[in-house]
Amino acid sequence: MTPRRPPALVAVSHGTSSPEGRAAVRGLYDAVIAAVAERWPDTTPETRLCHVDVEQPDVPAALDTLPEGEPAVIVPLLLSAGYHVHVDLAEAAAEARDGGREVVVADALGPDDRLVAVLRRRLAEAGAAADDPVVLVVAGSSDARAVEACARVRDALAGASVADVSIGFLSAAEPRLPDAITAARAARGTGSRVAAASYLLAPGYFQDLAASAVPDVLAEPLLRPDDAPPELVDVVLDRFAASVAALAG
Repeated sequence: MTPRRPPALVAVSHGTSSPEGRAAVRGLYDAVIAAVAERWPDTTPETRLCHVDVEQPDVPAALDTLPEGEPAVIVPLLLSAGYHVHVDLAEAAAEARDGGREVVVADALGPDDRLVAVLRRRLAEAGAAADDPVVLVVAGSSDARAVEACARVRDALAGASVADVSIGFLSAAEPRLPDAITAARAARGTGSRVAAASYLLAPGYFQDLAASAVPDVLAEPLLRPDDAPPELVDVVLDRFAASVAALAG
């Protein structure tokens, strides 16, 4: 009997107008395609990349390109589950189910200790000292669940390092990043350096905002155009596999 092919993997990024950001997300998607083919060599699922904002195709358009009746798992390439996951992607999945396609939405990428490992690596690459106080840079959300999830990442980063770690939001939540940097400097005294760990998926608008807050050291986002960390690829595949198992159950 021929093994049944898993559902399609529909990877959904936020979308960005930044060429670097687009290249970084495309690099992650290409790495995911390669990893999917390796994990399911005989029954490789269909894969699609789409976006919830700024770029096309959007989620309904991507789902429409799948073979008729093909089930799908929407995997958010988003670090926390806020409005886009709980509303935009949930509504897209519900619309597809109304049209007769079996669709589920996987968990967001974070929190996950593997992302913390990438954060620590990016800080080291940027030249942060082991004991520099760190501010975790977060885009921000009006969804309390997303804010709490980012606080868990802050706690995990603090537990994995000797540095003091606080959090600074770029929008929608408090404290804002400039205030968090000021507080971190004040806590250490005049002349102390503050490092910013960029808990952002890819270069773009929010990374530019983080730079404008002028931390002494600013790490790059989790993704770079030339670097899709294997930890991120593993998280994407694990989120997909968990939802495939749930569909089968």
